[in-house]
Amino acid sequence: MANTDERAAYLARARGLKLPRGFVLGAATSAYQIEGAPRADGKGESIWDRFVRQPGAIIDGTTGDVACDHYHRWPEDLALMKTMGLDAYRFSLAWTRIQPDGAGAVNARGIAFYDRLIDALLEAGIAPHVTLYHWDLPQALQDKGGWYSRDTSERLADYAAIAAGAFGDRVRNWVTINEPWTFCWSGHADGEDAPGFRDGVRGGVAASHHALLGHGMAVPRIRAGAKGAEVGVVFDLNCVEPASDSDADRAAATRFDGAQNRWFLDAVFKGAYPADMQDLYAGLLPEIAPGDAEIIAAPVDFLGVNIYRRSVMQAGTTWPPLNFDRVSPPGAYTATNYEIWPRCIYDILHYVRRNYGPGAIWITESGMALDGEVVAADGQVHDPVRAGYYIDHLAEVERARAEGVPVKGYFAWTLTDNFEWAYGYRAGFGITHVDFATQERTIKLSGHVLAEIARTRVG
Repeated sequence: MANTDERAAYLARARGLKLPRGFVLGAATSAYQIEGAPRADGKGESIWDRFVRQPGAIIDGTTGDVACDHYHRWPEDLALMKTMGLDAYRFSLAWTRIQPDGAGAVNARGIAFYDRLIDALLEAGIAPHVTLYHWDLPQALQDKGGWYSRDTSERLADYAAIAAGAFGDRVRNWVTINEPWTFCWSGHADGEDAPGFRDGVRGGVAASHHALLGHGMAVPRIRAGAKGAEVGVVFDLNCVEPASDSDADRAAATRFDGAQNRWFLDAVFKGAYPADMQDLYAGLLPEIAPGDAEIIAAPVDFLGVNIYRRSVMQAGTTWPPLNFDRVSPPGAYTATNYEIWPRCIYDILHYVRRNYGPGAIWITESGMALDGEVVAADGQVHDPVRAGYYIDHLAEVERARAEGVPVKGYFAWTLTDNFEWAYGYRAGFGITHVDFATQERTIKLSGHVLAEIARTRVG
């Protein structure tokens, strides 16, 4: 009875949101985290295929070799989205399925896989939102310098042209790159993610510049191949606060905001890296060629915002000369130690609107991780904390939208429990539980709550 009452209470709260009918609700995934089948049908090796085999790289010693077996079970995952009444599905293409070596010949079997998925989504009335690059760089390109090389930027643009030519007749919404802060800094500054380099600020900034350059080069290639496309970029942003009113903590917060937020947003929307960060990074910057700023600032149709937490910063020692340390205020936290603080999504939406004025904003990822979730004796997965998270965060999104922020939709991260990068399978973000021994899917309470929010939109 307790679980029944709990479910009813959360569904009632969901009905109380009353989002407008035109507000898009969807779920997001990424290729390496769900597809499995790392060598199927001509797929090449990615940096994550290589990285997960380094001892100690992944907390639980697992890999994405099977993950959710989405490559074979995608019809089951499509059925989940239909059951929940979702409008859209944001997913990434595995570059190495389309170009096994990141350049040269196109793999027709990889194209065919995504053709089948896109066609089935459209038949089901679910809009495909395609991300070109979600961290799984072809290993062959890594061997030639990876994101430290301008050549990788150019190869991303070529890959964008191939993908747009193959799918642009059916896909309207395109993202070039996902979360360059994370894959550039966690992959090249501190080594938590692939390719595992620990090169500090020099590595993070060099990779970031070439990733942004690749984004800018890809934008016109997508537009050429996908007529009428909406093209954007996804940044993982944080609303940043100083831990105290001291000058040192305020300065640390400004530096962190400059590194995580302004470095990327200024480059795309203002046509130049922020001057204070260029000064801070003096002597650590890669070669920035004449014309690079104009390439990076290619006009986009929308900004995708991935938002998981606020960042409270104090003066510290992380990544000199950034010299910040993160503070964790008292409160509730997720399995990845992210603070649950719904106002962060409202604040970041207004931050972006106030400082950059994009014509449209999508919340391209938002969600929380829990560990140790199981299917209960009643056949349900009870995740009331996550269910409340979605209700509270969507209420903040609606508050910002009602105040004029042009936010068009919200994608839950993530559709299914999956391989969560360095956490392996210990941090489940899914609105659907996956039993990785049997691959059985079970929609969680949070998934039913999102379905109710979708069903009860008004207007």
